[in-house]
Amino acid sequence: MSLDLFAGIPVSDYAEALPWYERFFGAEPSFLPNDIEAVWEVAEHRYVYIVQDPERAGNALVLAFVDDLDDRVAGAARRGIPPAGREDYGNGVTKVVFRDPEGNEIAFGGGAG
Repeated sequence: MSLDLFAGIPVSDYAEALPWYERFFGAEPSFLPNDIEAVWEVAEHRYVYIVQDPERAGNALVLAFVDDLDDRVAGAARRGIPPAGREDYGNGVTKVVFRDPEGNEIAFGGGAG
């Protein structure tokens, strides 16, 4: 079975949000489907996108479980995006939360390493 996954993050103002997400992901969007959306391919067939949707802005919850958690967190911090929080669970799993200026939550999780 083939599957492409798109996780959407609504923002109030696309033009204002775009630079933050470029810094967060460390890259320009993979593609721009229209004037109010930007898409990043974060893994093969797995995408995160922002879309201008003021009524729903600030309420997204996105979590990606990765095997290079420390590198991703350090990379975001080097690009001026520090974590908003960190949760360490008793089973060796860590979740690091980032929040965009509107309050959308984008988190990375991973095993202890």
